[in-house]
Amino acid sequence: MTTKKSVGCITATALALATTFSACGGSSDDQMGQGSLEVYAELTQSGIAAITQMQNGQLIIGYHPFYLTPTSVQVATLNADRESSTPYPPADSGLLQSCRNPDGSWLPAVNGRYDFCIDWVLGFHADANGILWILDGAKSTGIAKGADAASGRPAALHAKYVGWDTKTNKLFKVIDLDAVTIASSQHNDFAIDLKHGAQGTLIDADEAVGDAGNAAIVVTDIATGTSRRVLQSDVHVVANPDPIRWAAQAGLPAAAWGLGVGVDGITLDKNQDYLYFGPLCGYEVYRVHMTDLVDATLTDAQLSAKIEFYAKKPYNGGMTIDANNNLYLTEVGNMTIGIIPLDTRQYRAYVSDSNMIWPDGVSYNSDGYMYSGAAQLIQTGTFQDNATPKGTANNMAPYRIYRFKPEAAGTPGS
Repeated sequence: MTTKKSVGCITATALALATTFSACGGSSDDQMGQGSLEVYAELTQSGIAAITQMQNGQLIIGYHPFYLTPTSVQVATLNADRESSTPYPPADSGLLQSCRNPDGSWLPAVNGRYDFCIDWVLGFHADANGILWILDGAKSTGIAKGADAASGRPAALHAKYVGWDTKTNKLFKVIDLDAVTIASSQHNDFAIDLKHGAQGTLIDADEAVGDAGNAAIVVTDIATGTSRRVLQSDVHVVANPDPIRWAAQAGLPAAAWGLGVGVDGITLDKNQDYLYFGPLCGYEVYRVHMTDLVDATLTDAQLSAKIEFYAKKPYNGGMTIDANNNLYLTEVGNMTIGIIPLDTRQYRAYVSDSNMIWPDGVSYNSDGYMYSGAAQLIQTGTFQDNATPKGTANNMAPYRIYRFKPEAAGTPGS
């Protein structure tokens, strides 16, 4: 694999929802958008979900849990060869990458908890203090309040945040989310606010896949470890009934999937004043003042009334923002990462590639680039209703990580 691979123009089909398209060109340090897009890494394990960085710029990558096995690595550092990774936290750290034995049986709880392992990770970010926050949705089997007799799920397996200190390589804190988790919860991505609260606040998008009418936002105080589930079933977080659609790609026809996915993309501006969010299955981006979101005296109805419509968007997964308040969104069905500029608030394509199949998370790095992985979720057997036979997986290596230059710098790790 080359250390820097430029990506050329693609057909207009892959830009169906874009209103404008940045001109293609070779990669160079003075270009932004499509002109700077490159394949940064190619891996063999599985599709990439979240990406963040340590304070030294080292990339931390997450392998999407759709590919999970009892022995899978879920969180890792990208190696210098850009073709392999190393489990992170380190294998001898005491934080295990799975809560199961290789045969699939559950490891026993320790002191009635599973703080020593991660089960199902979609999102993680490193904060300005060097804490890597890992959001474990604990969803390798269905979530139940109590033991699930069908799956053998341990009653002590709870969704949680794991805070890992990347400077000392020690566990900082575990925050249990069981009290704000429902049976259909799928804790997805989150934002870190170090401005509000004694140690800051974590804001989680619970997308409630398949039950997106019960999607919600979870607000967690880091210092106290207490969480509130807010806006459940609110119009700003639930899914649109339209199916997820994706363009023809990799020799497969255009297709659609009627799986409702609620609030998914979520990000916080540089000044930590506004939280931006929207359902994956939704055509709107909203924002709300953090001072309102952390105000526990507001009812859900009062909080909902304070939410502002911000812009129109296509169906998207990840979301981030730069220092000039330009939003970047991963357009899951169209091999594109788009932008909503502050000045126009009009969505347009920013970078695209025919192999960027289901871009998931998008994150800014201190090297001046934004990074995203092609998760290939729509190629997995789960989505292949039209395959022969039904459910035949079409995902395949290489699993690519892309990077591109944004319009302005962002917050590293966000």
